[in-house]
Amino acid sequence: MVEQDTTDPATPDVRKSVTVAVPVAEAFTVFTEQPIAWLPPAHTFLRDPGSITMEPGPGGRFYERGTDGTEITRGTILEWDPPHRLVMTWRVGPNWQPLFSDEHASLIDVQFIAAGTGTTNVVLTHTHLHRHGDIAGTIRTAIDGPGPGQTLQRYADAVACHTT
Repeated sequence: MVEQDTTDPATPDVRKSVTVAVPVAEAFTVFTEQPIAWLPPAHTFLRDPGSITMEPGPGGRFYERGTDGTEITRGTILEWDPPHRLVMTWRVGPNWQPLFSDEHASLIDVQFIAAGTGTTNVVLTHTHLHRHGDIAGTIRTAIDGPGPGQTLQRYADAVACHTT
């Protein structure tokens, strides 16, 4: 399990959000049960994963499984508080390749906050980016673009498809 160390001010957190037109519980379910629908294909470790799964509960894996049975763990679930919050490690290394332990993984904290009747604000925060070492600045720059980012936009699109 990753030690909950403090954030390094030299590599600040990156916070992104998107609002979806579903209740909190449904927003959480789409995020945790359908990651293959929202994770951009260019962001997967396997070329064409057959499935992408979050195992519910602390200690669960967030992993890809190829059609040939190959598995690569993207992270470890640290906090699982449906339907309000999910915290997991993010095992990305140099050249956007997977890390095979949580030792140098940052954290992704996802909060699902009611924003009105049937509407949820989904806030995704990348923390502890300094754990990536020499590539921390590069990673931060890549994920700190304008708007919600490709991942959250695809998630919002997946939620919209789920409700129609």
